[in-house]
Amino acid sequence: MNLTTIKALEAFPDQLEQFFNAFPMSTWNWSPDSWEGIPSESLNAIEQICHIRDVEIDGYHIRFRRMLNESQPTLDSLDGYGLVQLKNYAQANPKLVFEEIRSARQQTLQLIQTLTETQLKRVGYFEGYGKLTVAGLVHYLCSHDQQHLSGLQWLLGKIASRG
Repeated sequence: MNLTTIKALEAFPDQLEQFFNAFPMSTWNWSPDSWEGIPSESLNAIEQICHIRDVEIDGYHIRFRRMLNESQPTLDSLDGYGLVQLKNYAQANPKLVFEEIRSARQQTLQLIQTLTETQLKRVGYFEGYGKLTVAGLVHYLCSHDQQHLSGLQWLLGKIASRG
């Protein structure tokens, strides 16, 4: 697996927490009047981190398992916006969310780092992405991370521009 991607996946929980900590507590649940231009899902700061936790655990962990254990599975996308209400993201404790993110990411990295070339080439289909390999799925996870770092920076830009 690409070492640059592995390093980015390893660094992500710390980067995410640093970005989140740039938000004053009073803005954790703040939403702009318009979401136009956001590079991630239209989620406020607390929702962003909860979404990342749930996508890793309920999305990518299951997707990797299925890709490794099933023949050409079709992988579903999660209803990220539905989870906001279902799991009451607005009331989440960021400290606990980051503990869960770190634990989940450690599990992901342990799995990825043990994969053989044959396993990395296993094929499946991912809703909204089409045909993919396990290696491709690793890159999509890394891309998802980067989208949410950008989303948090975008939100900080909106907060800083409120006037």
